[in-house]
Amino acid sequence: MAQNTLISSHAKAPAGVGQLTNPDRPIRHLNQVDLARRWNLSPRTLERWRWLRQGPRYLKIGGRIVYRLDDIEAYEAAQVHAPNANPAGAASATNRA
Repeated sequence: MAQNTLISSHAKAPAGVGQLTNPDRPIRHLNQVDLARRWNLSPRTLERWRWLRQGPRYLKIGGRIVYRLDDIEAYEAAQVHAPNANPAGAASATNRA
């Protein structure tokens, strides 16, 4: 049976540093730095988004900010945009006659 181990906050570790890891229970939270790396943006941008009440939902636990993976994926899904079939400013075929 797999045993839980605590990852040292000083060791280079995957997302969720300092959480208990278990192969049977995947990591379900990302901290600000991990999410910033995932989206290739500055951690400061996430701070600004929280201040502006934008971006994904987050939890504040004991002064630490964490993002639930479910909330991150829901936010990503909400940001998906399909290309516009008829871009603004382009004349349609029926209007050219």
